[in-house]
Amino acid sequence: MQSTELIRQFLQERLGVDPQQVVNDANLADLGVDSLMLAELMFEAEDRLGISIGSDVVAPKTVGDMVGLIDSLQAAKAGRS
Repeated sequence: MQSTELIRQFLQERLGVDPQQVVNDANLADLGVDSLMLAELMFEAEDRLGISIGSDVVAPKTVGDMVGLIDSLQAAKAGRS
């Protein structure tokens, strides 16, 4: 599953966000993502994609930031395999 699709699906299921609103420059807060929902999104990404997001990671502000974070962690994981 692609990171963008995971984020779209999560936001649609949890917050009722129209998937077409989930674009790279969309601000997560504007989509209704608060700090608790962001933590849940990160846990969902960890569980579904088998990655580990450290507690020292700067909280993403936009969908693109979140996609970049997930993609970089997936690439790092693939490099270790």
